[in-house]
Amino acid sequence: MIRAMATTNPVPRFPDGFLWGVSTSAHQIEGAVDTREPSVWDVFTAEPGRVRDGSTAAVACDHVHRHAEDVALLAGLGVDAYRFSVSWPRVRAEGGLDFYDRLVDELCAAGVRPVPTLFHWDLPAGLDWLERSTAERFAEYAAEVAGRLGDRVQKWITLNEPAEHTLLGHALGVHAPGRKLLFDALPVAHHQLLAHGLAVRALRAAGAGDIGIANSHGPAWPASREEADVAAADFYDLLLNRLFADPLLLGRYPEDVGELMPGDVGADLEVIAEPLDWYGINYYAPTGVGAPRDTGTDFGGVRIPAGLPFSLREIEGHPVTDFGWPVVPQALTEILTTFRARYGDRLPPVVITENGCAYEGLDDRDRIAYLDGHLRALHRAVEAGVDVRGYFVWSLMDNFEWAEGYSRRFGLVHVDFGTQERTPKASYAWFRDLLREQRRA
Repeated sequence: MIRAMATTNPVPRFPDGFLWGVSTSAHQIEGAVDTREPSVWDVFTAEPGRVRDGSTAAVACDHVHRHAEDVALLAGLGVDAYRFSVSWPRVRAEGGLDFYDRLVDELCAAGVRPVPTLFHWDLPAGLDWLERSTAERFAEYAAEVAGRLGDRVQKWITLNEPAEHTLLGHALGVHAPGRKLLFDALPVAHHQLLAHGLAVRALRAAGAGDIGIANSHGPAWPASREEADVAAADFYDLLLNRLFADPLLLGRYPEDVGELMPGDVGADLEVIAEPLDWYGINYYAPTGVGAPRDTGTDFGGVRIPAGLPFSLREIEGHPVTDFGWPVVPQALTEILTTFRARYGDRLPPVVITENGCAYEGLDDRDRIAYLDGHLRALHRAVEAGVDVRGYFVWSLMDNFEWAEGYSRRFGLVHVDFGTQERTPKASYAWFRDLLREQRRA
C-alpha cells in the first residue's frame, strides 16, 4: 500500500470568515435505539449478511447519553460549527426533539454553531422514497424541526447524499433498504430532490435562512482515451454529478432523464430548484470508469452487475486509504473548478460538507497527510475563483460505518466501542492547531 506523506509547510490561509467544522450523522453515532422509532437501517442491519461485521447501530457511540462529552471535544477542537443530523425516526417518537433541543443549547453555550442535516439516510421504517407522499411528509417534518430549533439554528442542510442513497440503497441493494432496482430506482432520486425543494419552502416559511444541501460529487476519470471509456465516464458523471446538481442549479434534468421521472416533472422542477443560499459538496475520491464489461465486478466492496453502461476501474499510482479509496487531492480542485465552469453564476457559494478518510491507529499520520493535501487543493480552488465558504471534516469520531459496520475508522477521535472511551488522535491535535494558525492575525 502506498502511504501519503505529510508536509511541514503551513497550510495556506483561507479568507476571513471561512467556516471550519466537523460532521457526523445520527444513525452512525446516536445509539439509544429504544428511544426512537425504527428506521430502514434498523430493518436492514437485522438481516444476516447485510453488514460486514454483523453489527448494528443500536449503541454506536452512545452519543445520546454522552453528548456533553462530545460537545466538550468539539469545544476543545476549536471548530466554528458542528454538522450533525436529526434522526427523523427519533423526532417521530414521543419527546423526540427534546434531545436536539438540549444538544443545540449545549453547542451554543460552547460557542459552536449547530448545523443540522434533516435527512442522512435513516428513513423511518414504513416510509418509502418510491412514494411521492414521502416528500410531502418530509416537508412537514422539516417544518416541525425548524419550529423547535429555528430560534438558535442559523444554518440548515436538507438532505445528505441523495445520489448514494439512491444508488447504493435502491439500485444496487448494498445499503438500506436493500433494493436492487437498477434504473427503476430513478423515482427515488426524483422524490428526494422534490423533498429537498419542499423542505426549503417549509424552512423559509418557518423563518429559517442560510439553507443548503450536501451532495456527493467527484470527477469521473475514463480508464483510457478510447471512445468507449470516455463515453462511459461521461455517463457516470451524469449519474453521480449532473443528475442531482442540474435540477437544483439549472432547474432541469440532464438530456433524456426528465422523461424517465414520475409525475409532473416540469412543476416539480420549479420546487426542486428553489434558490439555495449555498451548495454543499461531499468529496472523497475520483472514480475510475471504463466501458461495460460482460460480467459483473466487485469494486470497493460493492458488486457492480453486468448490463450497466459503464464499469468501475481502479485508479493506480496514488496512495489509498484503508477503504481502498485513492487519495487524490487535485481531484477536489478539479471537481470544484468543473462546477464553476459548468454552472457559472447559477452555482451559489460552496461549502465542503464532508471530506475525510478511513485509517487505523491513534498516531494517524496518514489522515493528517490526507487532510493537509485536500486543504491545499481546496485553497487552489479558491485561488482559481471558486467561492468556497467552509470545510467540514468527516468525522468527529469513529462510528458505525453503514454496511462496513465498525471495521472502518474515519474519526479525529478514537472510540472504543466496548467501553465508549473517547481518545483524541494525532489528527485531532493537528486540526486543532491548524485552526489556531488560521485565526492568527
